[in-house]
Amino acid sequence: MQNLSAQAPAAFSANAAAGLFSEAQLQLAWELVAHGQSHLFLDWDTPGIHDEEKQRFMATLLNAHLAYPGGLTAYTRNARLLLAEAAAGANPFDGCTPAQPDLVDLSSFGSDYDAAEEVGLRCFAESAVVLVAGGLGERLGYHGIKLDIPVEVTETTSYLAHYASVIKAASKRLGRAIPLIIMTSRDTDDGTRASLAANKNFGLEAGQITILRQELVPALSDMKASLALEKKYELLLKPHGHGDIHTLLHTSDTAKKLADAGVRYLLFIQDTNGQVFNAALAAIGVSEQRGYDFNSIAVNRIPGEAVGGIARLVRNGTPDLTINVEYNLLDPLLRATVSSEGDVPDESGFSKFPGNINLLIVRLAPYLKVLESSGGVVAEFINPKFSDGTRTSFKKPARLETLMQDLPKNFTSGEKVGVTVFDRTWCFSACKNNLTDAAQKVIQNGPPESASSAENDFYEAGRAKVRAAGMLVEDAPRQMLRGVPFTSGPRVILRPSFALTLADVREKIQGGSISGDATLILEGDVRLENVTVPAGTSLVVHTQDSSPVQLKDFTAPQTPRFIIQPLTDEEMNSTNVPEYLRIRGYRILQSADIS
Repeated sequence: MQNLSAQAPAAFSANAAAGLFSEAQLQLAWELVAHGQSHLFLDWDTPGIHDEEKQRFMATLLNAHLAYPGGLTAYTRNARLLLAEAAAGANPFDGCTPAQPDLVDLSSFGSDYDAAEEVGLRCFAESAVVLVAGGLGERLGYHGIKLDIPVEVTETTSYLAHYASVIKAASKRLGRAIPLIIMTSRDTDDGTRASLAANKNFGLEAGQITILRQELVPALSDMKASLALEKKYELLLKPHGHGDIHTLLHTSDTAKKLADAGVRYLLFIQDTNGQVFNAALAAIGVSEQRGYDFNSIAVNRIPGEAVGGIARLVRNGTPDLTINVEYNLLDPLLRATVSSEGDVPDESGFSKFPGNINLLIVRLAPYLKVLESSGGVVAEFINPKFSDGTRTSFKKPARLETLMQDLPKNFTSGEKVGVTVFDRTWCFSACKNNLTDAAQKVIQNGPPESASSAENDFYEAGRAKVRAAGMLVEDAPRQMLRGVPFTSGPRVILRPSFALTLADVREKIQGGSISGDATLILEGDVRLENVTVPAGTSLVVHTQDSSPVQLKDFTAPQTPRFIIQPLTDEEMNSTNVPEYLRIRGYRILQSADIS
C-alpha cells in the first residue's frame, strides 16, 4: 500500500484506503502504475461515488491479468515489442524463400486414401476432438451460437448434434469414450452449456466433454501499449483469437490429463464445417504413416484466391518453417524470391501452396513440450490501423491476436510438419455469410459460404460417398435460391452410426441408383443391395442395433417425399419463421406436411 500511494493518483489511493479493493487487486494496480498504466486510475471519484463501477473495473482488470500467461505486464511488454516492429514496417517473412510443403494428396479416392483412413480409424481410439466455438451467428443473421445452426434442414440436425453423433458412434465402435473439448467465449459459453443440457449431451457421457472458456484481452490505445478504456471505469476488451485454445489446454492442465489418459492425437475443428469428419480419419492416418507432429487438413487453391496458402519457408541458418501465409503476402513474397510471375498454377491448375482451412491434427507428446516451453502462448501479432503515414497513432484501438494454425512458430526441436490435401467439398464448407453477402460472393466467382451452400455441400459429400460405393447417382439440375446455387438432389445423409468410413459405405451399399431430387437418409445397421431411389421419392431408414434392416432389389415408394420450398419475401422478413430457415431462404418439407 505504501508503494502504491507514492505512485498512484491520489483519488485512486483514497479509494484503496477505503477498503474497496482486494489485496490482489491493489497489487495489480501497483504493477500497472509502475509499467506506465497510471492513466487507468486518473480522475476517480471519491469513495462513496460509483463504488460498484470501480469494483467491477478492478475485478475486470484482475480477471484479464490472471487469464493471460505472465499477466498484464507481460501482455503490454509483448505489445510494445510488436508495435515497434509494426511501426518500422518489419516484414515477418524477411529472409524467407517459399517452397512447397511436405504434403500428401488425398483429393481423390483410391488405395492411398483407403489405407490412410483405415489407419486413422484405429488411431481415433487414441484421439481427442478440440472444437473451437467462440462465435455467434450474427454475421449470418442468426442471433444464437453457431453450433446450434442446423447443418441440414431435411431432419434439422445442428452442427453440435452432428459432431457429437460422430464422436458417439466412434466411441461405441472403438470401445473408448473419445474426449470432446469445446472452447467457448463470453458470448457462447452459456448457450453452449444450455444446448448440451437441453439435449442430454447429444448422447455423450458427461465425462467426455470439457468446456474451456476463452477470455478477452485489453485493447491498446497507442504506441506505448496503454490499456484502452471504453469509458470511465470500463476497460475496452477484444478477442485474442482462436490461438487461445493452446493456452487454455495448457493452463487448465487439460492437455496433460489427456496424455495421461492415453490420448496421442488432438483433432482441432471449427464450429460450422459439417464436412470435417469426412477427411479427419484419413488425415490422422497420414499423421501416423508419415510421422507428422503437426498436420494441416488443406484444400487445393487457385493462385490469387483469397485463402491463405501453406508454404515451407526456407530460411538461412535456421530450420524451415511450414506455416500459413496470407494470400496478400504470398504472391509478393514469391515475386521477390522465386519468380517474377508470383503464385502461378501447376499442370493441374492449382497453386503449389494448398489452401489453409484451420483444421489441424497435432501429436500430443511433442505438443506438451511446446506448451511447456511457451507457456501455451502461440506467437502473437498485432495489426494496428495507423491514422497516417507516420505510423505513430491509431485510427482505433488495437490488440494482440493469436491464430491456432500458427503453432509451428513455437517449434524448436525439429517437429515434423506436413499437409494433407483433400477435395474441398469433401472436407470443408464454411457457414459464415448472410445471403446478401453470399450472393455477392457468387457474382465475384467466390465460394458463397452461406448456410444454404454449406447444406448443399453436405449433401454433395453424401452423394460422393454412395458414388464411391458403386451406386449410380444422377444429380438434379442446379437452381438459384436467393442468388446462391443449390442442387436440389439427390440429398444424401449417411449418419455416423451407419458409416464412419468409405469402407463402411462400400460394405453396406452394393449397386442401386438414386436420381434427381430424391432423398436418402440411413442411420444405424442398414444394408442396401440393388436399391433404387428415383427422382421424386425418398428412402429414410432409422434403426437400432437390435433391429438391423436389409433391403434388396427394392424401389423407394413415391410418398412421402421431401420438397424444397423457397421462402417468400414476406417470410424472409417474418419473425414467425425461424432464423435458421431465413438465413438459407428455404425450408424442406415432407409432402405429407404440405397442404
